[in-house]
Amino acid sequence: MFKVTSLAASLLFGSLVPAFAADKLSVLLEWYVNPDHAPLVVAREKGFFAVHGLEVDLLPPADPAAPPRLVAAGQADVAVHYQPNLYLDHANGLDLRRFGTLVETPLNTLTVLADGPIKTLKDLKGKRVGFSVSGFETALLNGLLRSAGLTDQDVTLVNVNFSLSPSLISGGVDATIGGYRNFELTQMRLAGHEGRAFFPEEHGVPAYDELIFVTRKDLVNDSRLPRFLAAVEEAAIYLTNHPEESWTLFIKAYPDLDDELNRQAWIDTLPRFAKRPAALDALRYRRFGQFMADSGLIKQAPVISDIAVELGQ
Repeated sequence: MFKVTSLAASLLFGSLVPAFAADKLSVLLEWYVNPDHAPLVVAREKGFFAVHGLEVDLLPPADPAAPPRLVAAGQADVAVHYQPNLYLDHANGLDLRRFGTLVETPLNTLTVLADGPIKTLKDLKGKRVGFSVSGFETALLNGLLRSAGLTDQDVTLVNVNFSLSPSLISGGVDATIGGYRNFELTQMRLAGHEGRAFFPEEHGVPAYDELIFVTRKDLVNDSRLPRFLAAVEEAAIYLTNHPEESWTLFIKAYPDLDDELNRQAWIDTLPRFAKRPAALDALRYRRFGQFMADSGLIKQAPVISDIAVELGQ
């Protein structure tokens, strides 16, 4: 007979019995699961969350506008959100803090038909521009127009009710604002119509983070959050090094997304994920806040510490 010490037991059975119960963390997505969420899915499927002692629930919203409000009200821990909308939420009294980044570049575009008459932004004069949501999308458009010496008086805005690509393809509008460069362009190509995109950050609009992680103020010091970001960072790096293996994990978890559109979106989105999700570029946030104020969407740019934090600082 030999005596099994507690250390030996942990070595023998540690892989069979977890050392401690994982901490639960609820994450509300901004939309249904898609390739924009790849680091979250990979972190779950590869066990990175589990290694950091977390059990993370990824929850698509019934109402895409609801996640920030639900987090602010204490009904969930984290929401995937848009940096531009964070300024609007702050102005409306939601006490949220950005604590991490998921997609670190803009995805929004102004899109036209590749074989159409619009070759430069100046060609938009006298044309119809389709949009889905007034506010930030029209502010983006105005920034693009200003870079070409135009104003919103030089175009006709048409609300196309989320039917961006079909409206452009059918000729109902000459351009659209708000389509994502990693989805809509591929949708158009698959429909037999090549598109051309103008990127706001190349035409007068400050660069911003498309997707961020937000929580309420009283959870900023919660020990689960840095562990969550550590797992997301590991997943983003794994995605970069192993894109094919990661895609296999993704479609195994969500087989209904295994199609040409999502496959191309996967490829197009890979370089846009934050490799240092916890890092905060305060100057970038300050610059974009001023853009929001100058566009009339908020009264004044907020103090950065009132909307965003870098954990551990």
